[in-house]
Amino acid sequence: MKTLFERVFSGNDEMYALAQKAVDEALAKLGPDAPATFGDTAYSLPCLYAMTGRKVATVGEAKDALETTIKAFMTRSNRTKDIFTSGVATALSAEIIELMKWATHGGCPYEEPVMGHFTDAQVRELGVPLVTRDIPGVAVIIGPAPTAEEGVALVKQYQSQGIFVTLVGGIIDQCVAAGMKLGFNVRCVALGHDLSSVAHVVSVALRAAIIFGSTEAGDYEAMWRYTMDRVFAFVNAFAPVDDMTVACGAGAIQLGFPVVTNDTEENNMFRIPKSLIIQEDVSKFNATSLEARDIKIKITNIDIPVAFSSAFEGEIVRRGDMQLEFDGSRKTGLELVRSKELSEIEDHRFTLIGPDFDAFEAGSKVDFCMVADVAGKTMSSDFEPVFERKFHAYINCMEGVMHTGQRDMIRIRISKAAFDAGLRAKHFAEVLYAKLKSDYEAVIDKCEVTIITDPEKCAAFRQEVAIPAYDKRDERLQSLTDENVDQFYTCIMCQSFSPSHVCIVTPERLGLCGAVSWLDAKATNELDPSGPCQIVPKAHVIDENIGRWEEVNEAVKKYSQGALESVTLYSIMEDPMTSCGCFECICGIEPFSNGVIIVNREHAGMTPLGMTFSEMASMTGGGVQTPGFMGHGKHFIASKKFMKAEGGIERIVWMPKALKDQVSERVNQTAKELYGIENFCDMVGDETIAEDPETLLAFLTEKGHPVLSMDPLM
Repeated sequence: MKTLFERVFSGNDEMYALAQKAVDEALAKLGPDAPATFGDTAYSLPCLYAMTGRKVATVGEAKDALETTIKAFMTRSNRTKDIFTSGVATALSAEIIELMKWATHGGCPYEEPVMGHFTDAQVRELGVPLVTRDIPGVAVIIGPAPTAEEGVALVKQYQSQGIFVTLVGGIIDQCVAAGMKLGFNVRCVALGHDLSSVAHVVSVALRAAIIFGSTEAGDYEAMWRYTMDRVFAFVNAFAPVDDMTVACGAGAIQLGFPVVTNDTEENNMFRIPKSLIIQEDVSKFNATSLEARDIKIKITNIDIPVAFSSAFEGEIVRRGDMQLEFDGSRKTGLELVRSKELSEIEDHRFTLIGPDFDAFEAGSKVDFCMVADVAGKTMSSDFEPVFERKFHAYINCMEGVMHTGQRDMIRIRISKAAFDAGLRAKHFAEVLYAKLKSDYEAVIDKCEVTIITDPEKCAAFRQEVAIPAYDKRDERLQSLTDENVDQFYTCIMCQSFSPSHVCIVTPERLGLCGAVSWLDAKATNELDPSGPCQIVPKAHVIDENIGRWEEVNEAVKKYSQGALESVTLYSIMEDPMTSCGCFECICGIEPFSNGVIIVNREHAGMTPLGMTFSEMASMTGGGVQTPGFMGHGKHFIASKKFMKAEGGIERIVWMPKALKDQVSERVNQTAKELYGIENFCDMVGDETIAEDPETLLAFLTEKGHPVLSMDPLM
């Protein structure tokens, strides 16, 4: 029998040999100067860069890194440390193998449902749900399972708990054969059939350390300490486990990720307390894994005929798979929360006005009003839009249901599979009731839900009830300015990943993730007075133009544990707000025009700065202040306080077209109100106009953009 040292070292040697072979073949085919990159990442070869600080951009550089930097990790002393460093070397070798696939293929070598590499944008997108624990952990499953039924059941169990699932090897085929949907949007990703593809999930963990934790690339010890403390991942490896998988498991353990396997000591498997765990009963993999990684699952039992989990939040229902559609642009479709007196509400009552889903023909567009009446001793009408925005997440968590939009412009699609499973109107009500009561139990004592499908009654409700309620709410929200409130709020939810980052949330400046408004923070504080959103009085102003208050400085110093001394709320040049890494957009100075560009996370193309979103974002985040660059939410772009100290939105010279189209109405309104400019966004460039500064400047000159006559930013 081999010792554990022998198994790890042997597995490391095998993966290294495969990496050598892959590099040599790529060299012979492409030459040493051929580009080698996964694309859509600012971190070169992410695992290697994170662990060693070394960047790789060509096939030749990959070969040198393999034979020098990675080889140096392959120590062979019989010490526990050597097991783990060799495990890391195995993961780094695996990453080289995957990189060569990209290089020789000229891009992603995989076809759906296999994804492989995660882009930086996807890593950042995971930031918010990981922080809020909507994603309580990450599972890496290496298969195949003993039976397809066992494998699929395990994956579905993790999905039902909100766990982000990644698949390697035969488990992919087992899930595909069972008809499971795979992909980033359903949080169940097929990495690849080769064991080397496990490097892609290791890459996510290590990039999280850089992006959210501001961990310096090359700081080996800080890197694995971050992943151990803050990335709640684990590995399930089905028997038989070969030496390469054992070696990869050693690398996982070094990062803090326990390995659970059904392989046995009789088959030369070893136990390491709390790290390498033998669990022969596959049905107990789930409980064993969660316990080993100390993951707590919040159980919400909802009586509906389909699965309910955040794993389905990004699920797309195609037209061909659609049973019914509620489309607020074609029919009456809306959602509304109304605060009531306790005496006016019967808790858990459901009322359906009109026919149920099974009365409509397949493929129909149906009128649909979804109304939640809530009451509580501490309930406030200010909370209505906060609760209402949650409908989007709640409904999307239902398997086979897709929700977009808000207010009276919602679109909901129900799949044929969900309908055939028995999903009806009452189940929508059950979801809203259960989630509102559980998420806001400190505020909501009673909740009842009404759903209307009768076309005439839907139209009347919209005109007579919903629109006046929205209008009244808008008037209230428009009156909420930074000047007419007495307090701001902190938001430190992201500190689970970015320990020194603090958001200051104001009526006109929402959290940089785009998910926390001033009202959200107010509600969070009232729900949990000792929680992440603390009151910041604004009694002593230092400089109102740039947004500097004594109490704000005191708050960021306190809640950043002294990492920050001062921030301004309205400037990107002087002590700008920090960023954690999960921001929706980033703005940065464009020196040719004396303005700023804004790029959103979804835009993968080039910008006039000569940098992609990922490259710009790599310059900030992790709780550091970067003058001239700032992460922020999409809604902040149209704020009157956006870059107020530097001249406001008149500085904006370029945005991706999709983002510009999304925010143009509100930005144009602000520009007209502040500067008297009509259709300001027509003066703003995008990728269809320019991706280089010279062409952009010519466009701005032609349009007479006001930035050209403004004072220099620097």
